[in-house]
Amino acid sequence: MRNRRFLDLGLRPLSVLVLVLAGCGDSDGSNAPVDATSSGARTSTTGAGGSGAGGAGAGGADAGTGGAGVGGEGGDGTGGAGGDGAGGADGTGGADGTGGAGGGGAPVAAWDWNGIVGTGQSLSVGAEGTPAGGAQQRFNNLKLSLGAAGVPPFDPAHAALSLVPLVEPIRAYATTYPSAYPKNIYGETPHTAMADQISTLFQAAADGDYVSVHTVVGESGQAMRYLRKGATETVSGNQSQGRAFAATLFEAAAIKRLADAAGKTYGVGAIVITHGEADAGSPTYEDELIQLWSDYNEDIQKITGQTQSIPLFVSQQHSVPTEAGSRSASTQAQWHAGVERPGDVVCSGPKYQYPYAPDHVHLTAKGYELLGEKVGQIYFEKVARGGDWQPLQPTRVERSGREITVHFHVPVPPLVWDTAMPAPHQTAYTEWKDGRGFEVWSGDTRIAIRGVEIAGNTVKITCAGDLPASGVWVGYAATSDGTQMEGGTTRWGLLRDSDPFVGSVTGVAQPNYGVAFEMSVP
Repeated sequence: MRNRRFLDLGLRPLSVLVLVLAGCGDSDGSNAPVDATSSGARTSTTGAGGSGAGGAGAGGADAGTGGAGVGGEGGDGTGGAGGDGAGGADGTGGADGTGGAGGGGAPVAAWDWNGIVGTGQSLSVGAEGTPAGGAQQRFNNLKLSLGAAGVPPFDPAHAALSLVPLVEPIRAYATTYPSAYPKNIYGETPHTAMADQISTLFQAAADGDYVSVHTVVGESGQAMRYLRKGATETVSGNQSQGRAFAATLFEAAAIKRLADAAGKTYGVGAIVITHGEADAGSPTYEDELIQLWSDYNEDIQKITGQTQSIPLFVSQQHSVPTEAGSRSASTQAQWHAGVERPGDVVCSGPKYQYPYAPDHVHLTAKGYELLGEKVGQIYFEKVARGGDWQPLQPTRVERSGREITVHFHVPVPPLVWDTAMPAPHQTAYTEWKDGRGFEVWSGDTRIAIRGVEIAGNTVKITCAGDLPASGVWVGYAATSDGTQMEGGTTRWGLLRDSDPFVGSVTGVAQPNYGVAFEMSVP
């Protein structure tokens, strides 16, 4: 049997297509696709765009590397009351929840006020997430209120700025597109549910309060070039782009000033980016994610005075491109960045398991709450407990005869198959209809899968015929059938772990689902 560590696996270039998808692309206000490129390239689907239209690059595939080792099981935390995602205040009580795997110690609040920054495109600002829930703050979590301050210009010393309870919507809804901070909110964001989950877990484990202060600066439909440091701000009438990074520093400085005045300490615990559709075909997306992490660390630390590094949390997108046979470079990069920069970049996993709006790109309000709960769980494990959290991801692959074995890091064993979602590839690319999301190919030839079987922390894939001597690839949730799952998105699979975690707001069980990946078979 031949075997090779995933670290040694190379890249596979793919042909890609250009997709024009409402609100998903990089828009200059004229609704024209921008920067859609061909490229080769495991938490999540995300959509892009708000009320406008833009262009998105269709992606290729980029193989990555994986880390081995199974994390320890996290601490227990009870859930509380919450809304159902589509309603307003006073939701029904949530079920008890437990922390997932992570192997951390006793939770600690690094500061009195712990900042969390949310950036990205439309899923970061709640597109289609209406009517919004999260209208009540059950703990002491906060957000910055601009009051009567006219923003921009960015003046963190403005007397009208104050901290108020974190509720949804974060600010008044945007009425144009594209629309940058502060008029960048389109529905319920993941942040109020995220904060509720962190506070719930911390209170149960440490019998204390964890106050998070949330900054939401994403721009619907915009590519990384509008989110990064040094982005050029553009304004045309009521349309605007390019303020996300500068707005983050403005809020951080304002919150730091208010914290000092209140005798509180403040630092930033994490950057959460929900993005990737507009850069689905970008061959440099992984590098851009890592550069964003680096720039945020350098500039925020100057403001807060903290020495603690700020991790970048990123979830995978599964919606773009949609064409049959297409794959996404950014989806692979979102996973691979966490493998390349462990601890600095944390892939929270896929989003294909969440409920989607009718456009199959954006989440419903409940979907945003579920995403927020999962990120909150991971934040608690990684930041508050100091654990080494990793997603359900492959670590290596081997083959023997017609059988391919993929080894996984499993946060909470055992591996199981999801039975709620339909199996992919039932009407197109049916060579993989028995793969439960797994795919095997060589060049442009799809290799039929006879069956898949879980064995411990591995999945054994039995192919219908002999495998070529070289050039074989295995993927999972990687290829579009050209159609979408009902109530879901474009690419998905059925592999998950047995994490008993239950969200504090929705009361819904949330195991960890497998990341989308592509790997060369040695």
